[in-house]
Amino acid sequence: MSEKQPDNLPDLHADLQALQQEMRLLNTHRFVRIHNSMWRLISFQFVRGLAFGLGSVIGATLLVSMLVFSLSNIDFIPIIGEWAKEIVEMITQNGTAR
Repeated sequence: MSEKQPDNLPDLHADLQALQQEMRLLNTHRFVRIHNSMWRLISFQFVRGLAFGLGSVIGATLLVSMLVFSLSNIDFIPIIGEWAKEIVEMITQNGTAR
């Protein structure tokens, strides 16, 4: 019995070559290189967590300080204005006590 070769063998070979080239390109991608090594992945996630934590702390500090400053300037709402002034006084007392 003789085996018959398919007519689309050159197309199949070209598709296989293209697939191999795409796999090489994918394997050299930064995401794949980072996730290939466990230590590299752990260090990347650690640095990412540090950056997120630092950004969150700085952002929250700025947001709270702007909120307290704006509330301390509100004199027409007696309860909030006095409460904010007390907070500002406590912050300044703690800052000068050190």
